[in-house]
Amino acid sequence: MNHALQCSRGVCVAWMAMIAFAVAAGAAAQTSRWADKGDPTAEHMIDLEHQWTDADCTGSRIVETLLADDFHGISPDGKPYSKQDAVERARSMKQFARSCRTYEVKVHFFGDNIALLYGSESAIWKGGGGVERTRKLVWTDTWLKRNGKWQIVAAEDMPVEAK
Repeated sequence: MNHALQCSRGVCVAWMAMIAFAVAAGAAAQTSRWADKGDPTAEHMIDLEHQWTDADCTGSRIVETLLADDFHGISPDGKPYSKQDAVERARSMKQFARSCRTYEVKVHFFGDNIALLYGSESAIWKGGGGVERTRKLVWTDTWLKRNGKWQIVAAEDMPVEAK
């Protein structure tokens, strides 16, 4: 038996209309803006993004403070990971990359407490047989300001062909 929520057509339509109105009202209340050059909040976030990229070369554990406790990420191979997964990876790294680079990062604010950062990065990794390969990623990170502190709550990385 299907245990899905059942309702009459009129009640379902009314509920869907109320939900759509609530979502639209919330979205309309948010102002959206691209960060201006020199915006101190955006520059701070971009600096932290650089530190996260550099962690693959330096062994830094920036993820311990950068990622929110309820963080959810999607790795370049499409697998989900948590803050705890990222922290464990940082603590157990034995081999590091070289030439870690963060390229242009754009910051888009939504209201006073949400920002999306769009960027790309690359690093050179040693693979099997000592062969080096460049891995380039494009990414979107979602930042949330809670209790006066900006942290990343979601991230998605996608590999692209390095040129």
